[in-house]
Amino acid sequence: MSNAIDPSLYNNELSKALNAALKIRPNKIGVIVCSQRSPRAGLQISTFVLDTLKEFQKAHPSPRPYELSLIDLNDHPLPWYDEPEVPSQIKSSSQYKHDHTRAWSEFISSYQAFIFVTPQYNWGYPASIKNAIDYLYHEWSGKPAMVVSYGGHGGGKAAAQLQQVLEGINMKVVKDFVGLQFPDRATLGKAAKGDDLGLKVVLGEEDVRGVIDKENAQATLGEKGPTKGVTGSEKGPLWAKESKEICTRFWELVTKLNS
Repeated sequence: MSNAIDPSLYNNELSKALNAALKIRPNKIGVIVCSQRSPRAGLQISTFVLDTLKEFQKAHPSPRPYELSLIDLNDHPLPWYDEPEVPSQIKSSSQYKHDHTRAWSEFISSYQAFIFVTPQYNWGYPASIKNAIDYLYHEWSGKPAMVVSYGGHGGGKAAAQLQQVLEGINMKVVKDFVGLQFPDRATLGKAAKGDDLGLKVVLGEEDVRGVIDKENAQATLGEKGPTKGVTGSEKGPLWAKESKEICTRFWELVTKLNS
């Protein structure tokens, strides 16, 4: 089956009318805040990713509707793994021993895809997200996933390791991750203290259109050089160029979800 995009589908009112008529329930896509450190930059960076994708969604809704929401591990406290059974052997949330595991299982089961937003700590991802993942198996298995990492050099090592783990639990992982690099020591210092980074959604109409068009999307991925904002200046808003890449990778995730 072709994954070609029919432009006629990308009309907000038409999509809403069709989905309402067919009573299609929207797919739920969770943006997971992988850091539980205090203070942390993870919450505002994850919110930036979420808001960027919501702006993209306004311009180009999927033929099948989806809902984006934030999943903060701080809202789902889990002790270090304490279940007596191996998760891959458990088929139903009712089979878990502990209430916190059953609650986490039912919550994750309600989502159809995930975006993991992770920092890089000592060349790896946080133990908190590994613990949260390891509690479950079937609740993750078969679902699309993508990784957005951040750090002084973009967090590439953490992203690659996390992708391996997600593949190990049989998730449909978007091949390329998005690395958000802090541009200077001052920004890195703010992030370490949990200070406001001044993140804003910077997608322009041309940016969004370029993601949908396959050739433009490939050109976006091949660009090199300094980050450019929507005004074209070399010192534009923080992560303006990466915002387009987030949407490009997200569109791959949506394609996996709809296939």
